[in-house]
Amino acid sequence: MKNKIIPIISIALVILVTAVFAFMVFYKFLAPQKAYIKTIKGNRFQLIVNNKPYIIKGVVYSPVPIGENHTYDFWNDSRKPHMLDGELMKDAGINTIRVYQPGKYVKNTKETIRDLYNVFGIKVAMGHWLGFWESPNYADPAFRENVKKDVMDMVRTYKDEKGILLWILGNENNVSFSFGPQSTNLWTTDEIEKLTDPFLKRQARAKYYYSFVNEIAGEIHKIDPNHPVALANAELTDIEAAREVTPDIDILGCSIYRGKSFGSFFREAQIKFGKPVLITEFGCDRYDAFLEKENQDIQAEFIEAELKEIQKNTFTGNGVGNSIGCFVFEWTDEWWKFNEDDAERWGIHDTLPSWSNGAYYFDIKAPQNLNINEEWWGICSLKKKNSGGLDERVPTQAYFKLKELWRR
Repeated sequence: MKNKIIPIISIALVILVTAVFAFMVFYKFLAPQKAYIKTIKGNRFQLIVNNKPYIIKGVVYSPVPIGENHTYDFWNDSRKPHMLDGELMKDAGINTIRVYQPGKYVKNTKETIRDLYNVFGIKVAMGHWLGFWESPNYADPAFRENVKKDVMDMVRTYKDEKGILLWILGNENNVSFSFGPQSTNLWTTDEIEKLTDPFLKRQARAKYYYSFVNEIAGEIHKIDPNHPVALANAELTDIEAAREVTPDIDILGCSIYRGKSFGSFFREAQIKFGKPVLITEFGCDRYDAFLEKENQDIQAEFIEAELKEIQKNTFTGNGVGNSIGCFVFEWTDEWWKFNEDDAERWGIHDTLPSWSNGAYYFDIKAPQNLNINEEWWGICSLKKKNSGGLDERVPTQAYFKLKELWRR
């Protein structure tokens, strides 16, 4: 009897060891890495990933080829542009990309996320437009339900990918109510229109929108405890209204285009919202509209100054301590932006400016003060390949400045 028990015990031990090993392999290579916000002394914040502090050193990623427009789906491109870009990004110390939406095809999107993380160690901050380009009405129950369903489908589909870092809801969607009649995709209700005070109208829209974002964030947390949720705002406009109705938002994301300095942004965000801050877009175009020529040095100079402010305000710096990182806008130039309705111009690198921003003082004296060139924001410029291959990426001075600061 004793001789029979010993082999049984040996087999059981082998099975147990194999099971433990399989469990460890699963968690090391397959299970999602938990990311969360940690509050430290002095109301400062850390983003923690896999039990270690993580500062986002990111770029906005929308690698539209020369000759195409925003409908291009890089996730589904058989040439795999992310593999070319991932090598350059890794070399510059970039650890995260921001995308505005997942790809059309789940299989290809998952493969891209896995390639970026497994090969280059680059994580993805996955975004959703929240229906911003679909005639939005954030007070309409049917519209809200459709958008929420789409977001939740996205989260269920990708939440277990190790390469996912966090979710970003919207992108400057507050421009649909924060600027009165000049708002983009302005929406309203009969109830709002009964209000006579423009400020009260704006506040009413703000509460509809931000409470909706919070509703989505709450639902995300129920099914995905491993990734925080960020609200992506344009500047700090109406953020006080958001604070009242967004307890389930983990991170305040903001697009900031204030030129060379963020000014009082970090302190103001701490006072008005009190949660960690992620700069979801910032940067500088590299075309001088006044001198009518490319100026890589000025782009690099502006981005360097901004990056140093961001670093100063992280938990390791001597600033406010609410910054968890940033996304430089953007990885490559987008040649379709000046006139997106004219397909013939998508293959032309337009030098005509689109709008004015005095914070970019170096070329504000351009005619009519129009100094912002939408097609020149990349930290990599593009050169057309005649063979049908991917456009050549040509790193600019800003790219090398990122590498200098982020590879230290």
